[in-house]
Amino acid sequence: MIDVVLEDARWSGLEALAVAATDATLIHLSLNPVSHLVCVMGCDDARIAELNAEFREKPTATNVLSWPAQELTPPQAPTPDPFEDETELGDIALAYETCHREAGEAQLTPQAHIAHLIVHGTLHLLGYDHIEDTDAELMEGLEVEILAKLGIPNPY
Repeated sequence: MIDVVLEDARWSGLEALAVAATDATLIHLSLNPVSHLVCVMGCDDARIAELNAEFREKPTATNVLSWPAQELTPPQAPTPDPFEDETELGDIALAYETCHREAGEAQLTPQAHIAHLIVHGTLHLLGYDHIEDTDAELMEGLEVEILAKLGIPNPY
């Protein structure tokens, strides 16, 4: 399940894109999208720079940030809460200006680039990372496979 928060009115269509990208990611990893909650926030560069400064001590805009609800190590599945119908995976924030600028620079549609960033952020919520080369290869491989199912070509 997706909860979308729009802090910037320019993010029209984000909800449908977020649902498609997160569902595709969860299904690809054999998780039920209905029982996993992700919150996606569409904001602007100024807001994401504040968040980046607060949580990562980097006071600059970035394209996507994610905050996992649980510390996971792939392919570990999220631990369901026996008292809840849904398992919260965490939050993802996207910066409008940065996402659209990067899409133009990469000659991608904004929708394709944003879907990629949501897939990327969802994988982070599930414990995937790209600090080490082998982890980056695994994560990028999953992103390519998931994006292909969404009809989006390999962004790498």
